[in-house]
Amino acid sequence: MKFEKLTELIIELEVDDIEAAVKEALDADGKDPFDVLNALTKGMDEVGRRYEEKEYYLTELVLAGETMKEAFKVLQPALAASDKSIDKTKIILATVQGDNHDIGKNILGSLLLSSGFEVHDLGMDVDENVIVEKVKETGATIVALSSLLTMTVEHIKTTHEALKSAGIRDKVKLIVGGAPLNMELAKRLGADDFADDAVDGVRHIKKLAGK
Repeated sequence: MKFEKLTELIIELEVDDIEAAVKEALDADGKDPFDVLNALTKGMDEVGRRYEEKEYYLTELVLAGETMKEAFKVLQPALAASDKSIDKTKIILATVQGDNHDIGKNILGSLLLSSGFEVHDLGMDVDENVIVEKVKETGATIVALSSLLTMTVEHIKTTHEALKSAGIRDKVKLIVGGAPLNMELAKRLGADDFADDAVDGVRHIKKLAGK
């Protein structure tokens, strides 16, 4: 199988076909799972470009994220079993306490996985103490928080303070996103950075990680 097919399946949002295609690519003799990952990443990069150029919209971005999730069901074990040692930046994703929106967070997670990050998604409505414990457990160096409701943005500050109280705030970068936020408010709440959307988030996170 040519890797171009994998790239094309991501771009064309073929969520029903991607799992079998990844399995076929991995079963072929001498196929490196990292080559498969690179092909998928190229597809996600193109999806991101089309989104920024307004050729694709949120619906397509969500579907691309779902397609990547299906691909990773097969690919993740192969990557983990590979002899290659890769330095993965660990990232914690969470929607803040009191907020039950997760579309943007889920898209960001898929994009980050395809970019080679190790992602720990804590889900929605997450208490700041859970985030602190997960940072301690994983050694994550970036925490990405989503807040879609004006009344929940203060939980960004609460999380910042909780990390500070635990003595680990200086060990992590805190990036936030969501409709009520902008860079000025993000900084005021204690965050290091702000991103407009998931595609922008990957770009900012790569900078924070020094990639």
